[in-house]
Amino acid sequence: MAIKLHSAEVVGLSGQIVDVEIDLSPGLFSFAIVGLADKSVAESKERISAAIKNLGARSPQKKNQRVIISLAPADLKKEGPVFDLAIALSYLLASKQAEFNPKEKIFLGELALDGSLRPIKGVLALAEKASEKGFSEIFVPTGNGAEAALIDNIKVYEADSLEKIVEHLEGKSLLAEVPKTKFGNSEELNFLDFYDVRGQESAKRGLEIAAAGSHNALMIGPPGTGKTMLARAFASILPPLSKKEALEVTKIHSIAGALKSDEEIIKTRPFRNPHHTSSYVSLVGGGTYPKPGEITLAHRGVLFLDEFAEFEKRVIESLRQPLEDKVITVSRAKATLNFPAQITMLLAMNPCPCGNLGSNKSCVCNSSSIARYQRKISGPIIDRIDLWLGVYGIDHKKLEDDDSPRETSKNIAKRVFAAREIQKKRFSDGNPSAGRAGILTNSEMSVRDIKKYCALDTESKSVLQAAATRLDLSPRSYHRVIKLSRTIADLAGERNIKKDHLLEALQYRPKQLV
Repeated sequence: MAIKLHSAEVVGLSGQIVDVEIDLSPGLFSFAIVGLADKSVAESKERISAAIKNLGARSPQKKNQRVIISLAPADLKKEGPVFDLAIALSYLLASKQAEFNPKEKIFLGELALDGSLRPIKGVLALAEKASEKGFSEIFVPTGNGAEAALIDNIKVYEADSLEKIVEHLEGKSLLAEVPKTKFGNSEELNFLDFYDVRGQESAKRGLEIAAAGSHNALMIGPPGTGKTMLARAFASILPPLSKKEALEVTKIHSIAGALKSDEEIIKTRPFRNPHHTSSYVSLVGGGTYPKPGEITLAHRGVLFLDEFAEFEKRVIESLRQPLEDKVITVSRAKATLNFPAQITMLLAMNPCPCGNLGSNKSCVCNSSSIARYQRKISGPIIDRIDLWLGVYGIDHKKLEDDDSPRETSKNIAKRVFAAREIQKKRFSDGNPSAGRAGILTNSEMSVRDIKKYCALDTESKSVLQAAATRLDLSPRSYHRVIKLSRTIADLAGERNIKKDHLLEALQYRPKQLV
């Protein structure tokens, strides 16, 4: 008679329940795992045999018998050591060395040779799927419990060994249920403050608008003028994550193995800053069985690309889809997956290879090298950037002037938060666009949303039409200007978009690259 237990694995960014079935029959010894298992799963029979032996029970290898483990669904590729615990328990149950009821229970964990349990990746996604499928209890290794306990409607038990789980299941020594992990706003973190950045008031204003509406921004200027410093201070004015957003972000980072050991839930918006030598796959994601890249790891946060023009052309062009659709579709021969990419893109670059074009220093680049450098940023990418911010040199005396008027990040963050709350309230009735989930920020609005929420008066329309003709705006840029002006109006606490809001939005459009 076959025995069935349940486990799960991560597929893309969600969990998939896997049935672990075992059948024992007399015959010469054999131990087979079927169900499209990869090398790490096939090797689990050695880990499981050693763990059961060190538990004091009879190992599968100590008896002539045919052991067949089936992992279903059979057409789903099984990867990793997450099934070790379920397979070991299924053998103990089938060989009558343990007795318990596996109904509505799910088992996750990697076994060491001595029977101890090692933490695994992606527990949040697996617990979420288990709860969705009606399981009432989930068993995980010590270290994964707090993460799994973020999910309601399922009891979480964690243990550091196979022996403790068996004793709990048999009622000999019960494990304590892991208390539900509570979500609360993070304490004040050690971000760089806008107060520490001297000058660059225009760039600071642009970044405030970008944070308020989740708009994409590019800072351009000579080296050493504060572009990277401004980008790092940008994190200090972002609004906190809601619980729903925090769960989304935590799930992605857990699956990618980027979650810190002492961090059960991510409470601050991600700020990813990959080096300009990063490969296409590391940014977009991929592999034979696609995994998330830096763009997806920045979901609900910021992707900062410093020295933007130094990235490979292929990497730069890969940003087209996520900047427009807020999702990345990664297609491979064996799988096609959609990864979320609701990000604020923050870019920084020099105006030329030497960096001195347009500054007080003389530029040593010839015209062809400047043109080649600037052509790396294609028209479609330029079109998707909402704010172009000049960051140029400041007077050295200003660097020593401690009395110069400057705002703290805390004050700016209050305005950003207020603007985000206005947008949240505006879109709380649901997005009218067919087939789309509710939106949170102005940058996510569709053309239909713009018509509904961004009405322009006659004067504003004429100003926009004249500017669109003079600047030769594409339809995409035209709509991005309206969305940007809506955010500026929100920051000002205005119900309607006025001419001044529109004019400020237009000044952030590039007349040319530099």
